[in-house]
Amino acid sequence: MKQPAALLLAVLCHSALATNTPKNIIMIVGDGMGPAYTTAYRMYADDPSTPEVEQTVFDRLLVGMTSTHPDIDTGYVTDSAASATALSAGVKTYNGAIGVDTNKKPVQTILELAKIQGRKTGVAVTSQINHATPASFGAHNESRHNYDQIADSYFDEKTNGQFILDVMLGGGWKYFIREDRNLVEEFKAAGYQYVDELTQLDTVTAGTPLLGLFADSGMPWALDSANQMRLPTLTKAAIRQLENDQGYFLLIEASLVDWAGHSNDIGSAMAEMHDLAVTLEWLEQYLVKNPDTLMVATADHSTGGLSIGANGNYSWSPKWLKNLKASPDEIGKQLITAKNRGALATDLLGFELSKEEIASISAIESDKSRPFKNAIFKILDNRTNTGWTTSGHTGVDVQIFAKGLGSERFRGHLDNTRIAQTMFELLNSKK
Repeated sequence: MKQPAALLLAVLCHSALATNTPKNIIMIVGDGMGPAYTTAYRMYADDPSTPEVEQTVFDRLLVGMTSTHPDIDTGYVTDSAASATALSAGVKTYNGAIGVDTNKKPVQTILELAKIQGRKTGVAVTSQINHATPASFGAHNESRHNYDQIADSYFDEKTNGQFILDVMLGGGWKYFIREDRNLVEEFKAAGYQYVDELTQLDTVTAGTPLLGLFADSGMPWALDSANQMRLPTLTKAAIRQLENDQGYFLLIEASLVDWAGHSNDIGSAMAEMHDLAVTLEWLEQYLVKNPDTLMVATADHSTGGLSIGANGNYSWSPKWLKNLKASPDEIGKQLITAKNRGALATDLLGFELSKEEIASISAIESDKSRPFKNAIFKILDNRTNTGWTTSGHTGVDVQIFAKGLGSERFRGHLDNTRIAQTMFELLNSKK
């Protein structure tokens, strides 16, 4: 007699719960997302018509903090590659290292162990899929900058005779479709479905290997995307492809939070944070229906030295970010040839510019977008009273968010290597 679907789900969940071994592991990295970003997002998302500042999904899921430094010979401030290797393999290494230790020797990642154990594996990111974070989970290379080599390794390197990644979603045309090699065609010949538009994700056959590339390198800013909820779209599609009786490991990265921090771009930063928040909200509900699944989210480091309040003024005003129609990057490009720069900027920023602000962009004489973009950054920083200390990374501790089977093991203060080590323990645990 065929078992009802609900009964079968209960049996499978009970089996995983009985061993305290998650059937599925979802790891999320908010690249560059230090504590100031989640605090700023709470204020950005706040409903000003209520007396309280409402909690966000980050507040609900918060369980601890983690240190981020790389191998101590490198110093106290990490890059994304060293931190991602700590999160994927549980080892400290040098800045720039992709899945290798300080001796440049490959180290096993939790994604690789999941594959060896028969689980499906995937990455869904808004950067190129061979960028530092996804590469550190699915590849091994002495330098994060060897993008072509890393892309090649996704096809050439096998685990138990299988491709390491069953699902790859993000950017990267320029690395996968090259004059010397067309990896897209090779993956298609090997049985992978391939899509290059987000709308095509609804048409692919569920449960089959999938390569989806949606940009030359990183994907466009959320503010400039037709589908501003692109990370939730990638996440849902990846899980649909990965779900199976043996379980899966999925890495999700909100990659462009970091890129906004490097640019000191508060408008894009909050839009990227919203993209991640909506993703986490959907995953919260997914975990309710899938109690045999573990979700852990964190940041690899913080970027930009974001300050909520600046210049000695005790205020921060995110309301000026609520009506942006485009990223400052895109606004800067359009301002180059605009006949009425003040009118265009007013329209795209969503608020009336002052005479001084209009003058600041009207006075620019350049055929490059950077001076215009920088002027927009300054307008938004002044309006919101946002401060920045650097265009690089900082060494502050970042947060840990977790829910699901085994999530209690990520509470408190942990080193980032301990996050991976705990996942190894969970994957290797026996009944």
